[in-house]
Amino acid sequence: MRFIHTSDWQIGKSFGFADDAAQALRDERLEAITRLGQIARERDARCVLVAGDVYDVQTPSEKTLRQPIERMRAFPDVEWHLIPGNHDPHTPRGPWERLRGLQDAPANIQLHLTPDPAPILGGAAFLLPGVLTRQHAMSDPTEPMDHAATPDGATRIGLAHGSLIGFGSDPASTHNRIAYDRPARAGLAYLAMGDFHGAQSHGERAWYSGTPETDDFGTGGAGGGDVLVVDADGPRAVPRVARERIGRFAWHRLDATLYNTSDLDVLETRLRELAPQAPGTALVWLTVSGALSLPELDVFEDRIVHGVGSALRVLRLDRAELRPRVSESDLNAIDHAGFVRTAADRLAAVAADDADPAHEIAAAAMQRLYVMSRGGRR
Repeated sequence: MRFIHTSDWQIGKSFGFADDAAQALRDERLEAITRLGQIARERDARCVLVAGDVYDVQTPSEKTLRQPIERMRAFPDVEWHLIPGNHDPHTPRGPWERLRGLQDAPANIQLHLTPDPAPILGGAAFLLPGVLTRQHAMSDPTEPMDHAATPDGATRIGLAHGSLIGFGSDPASTHNRIAYDRPARAGLAYLAMGDFHGAQSHGERAWYSGTPETDDFGTGGAGGGDVLVVDADGPRAVPRVARERIGRFAWHRLDATLYNTSDLDVLETRLRELAPQAPGTALVWLTVSGALSLPELDVFEDRIVHGVGSALRVLRLDRAELRPRVSESDLNAIDHAGFVRTAADRLAAVAADDADPAHEIAAAAMQRLYVMSRGGRR
């Protein structure tokens, strides 16, 4: 028996930091559902288990509510089994009540809003849902699985959203905690989990699938962008799990120390090599430090910020530790005397003083003054 395990779609996520790229990131999370359906067909896995956080918020708009439903409707030959997560718990007037009230709900989509076992794949296995009815539950959502009644010899598949004890969240937290030995306690062939956004195994029978589209810079290296193809050959057989990459966007955190134009050359090459054939799929959080002269800072703006930065989907820049190295020739280039030169001298002094809370603003103003003096338009 083969099925797909996925979770944490978080449809409607805001991506507030991404400015004009936010809509593309939201759209791609919907396109990932289409890719999931295609993989299910290609791998002959006609069942998809979605382990919570289908939506990012508890009050999605009507359009956002229906968007993933319409993507799943396009694959009528695939069963889609959904449970609530901590972002979209099953609450009064929440998204799940609204979905349950849809008059044209597709027959191939099953909402599991109680912990009752449900046959899947024509009765080849039984699904045991863990259902969150609040964002932060004090109890283990998988505990009812221990006592869930299924036919003798049935293959039992758990589906839950939460933090495995000893992994994921603050060890002192008691919210949505899942017992690490739940597969053994409940006789599960496989426990499909959501909440952690990177694919991770915990023993032979428990997995987090991660989100199908990486959604922040923190999970890029932890496996976001995957889906799991699972083969479960019976109630006691060890499941075989294969990770399939379906994410389109790659998220990177980079650090660079800059002291001269050679360092800028290296940084530009490094950024362009992240996705040379498709730079629009790369999101970069770049932290720069060091010290550059005013002409070198102008080159940094031209080649990094406005050059390769324009090719990337997102360039999130942290330049708090990048200092201007102001020389007498730089100041003379701005003005030799008069009130402009006086202002430049004062800005240079403040920018060089790390203890001054205005040093970052002064550095930016200093660079702007230099560019303007050279006839620049930025």
